[in-house]
Amino acid sequence: MSLKIKDLPEVERPYEKLELYGEKNLSNSELLAIIIKSGTKEETSVQIAQRILKLNYDPEMGELNFLKSMSLEELMQVKGIGRVKAIQLKAVCELAVRMSKLSNYKKIQIKSTEDIANLVMEELRLEKREFVKLFLLNTKNEILKSVDVAVGGTNFANVNMKEIISEALKIKAPKMILVHNHPTGDPTPSTMDIKFTDKLFNATKIFDIELLDHIVIGNKNYKSVFVETQKMAQKCINNK
Repeated sequence: MSLKIKDLPEVERPYEKLELYGEKNLSNSELLAIIIKSGTKEETSVQIAQRILKLNYDPEMGELNFLKSMSLEELMQVKGIGRVKAIQLKAVCELAVRMSKLSNYKKIQIKSTEDIANLVMEELRLEKREFVKLFLLNTKNEILKSVDVAVGGTNFANVNMKEIISEALKIKAPKMILVHNHPTGDPTPSTMDIKFTDKLFNATKIFDIELLDHIVIGNKNYKSVFVETQKMAQKCINNK
């Protein structure tokens, strides 16, 4: 018969261990076990948690980030994880994402492409759908507003250019930065990304709005459409 959590010494039980030593002293499996709460006749909640953690086939995603990508159905396929426990795990994952996301970007000054990329990296890098965000800035490059202009598209050309420009006109924002993610994890701008950026750049000039950059977010990396376009242009010149 398997050892139960209550049979362990008090200092080794996840609940008691957290209370005695603090949450930072618990392993990933022990923290996960607290969420799972109870085990089965064959395994403790810690053992179930350890099995879940072994499901991570992509180390690049990190030790725990893969949980965010698992569906309820996939979690429920794990022995010992029923509907309620799967829902609890998904809820905790979403809370973690929301806690890492700034609730208000206002007045943050953007000094480089990296500044914007860092703001949205954790929010977007593991998304399975494409999200397009617009950041509107003042003359000091301080963020006035952020807007989600498209969600779930697989083709960046589906983004409504008029909507982007109208958002800037509403608050008379003189500058903007566009950001979107590639669910594949590869931030290399596509041909569509480059063509759309070029059209948007020319359209915003008509309204005296400056498009500072268009950034593509991958998994722990990013690229500027502006920079990549310049590289391509230079390569063409060099090949002549």
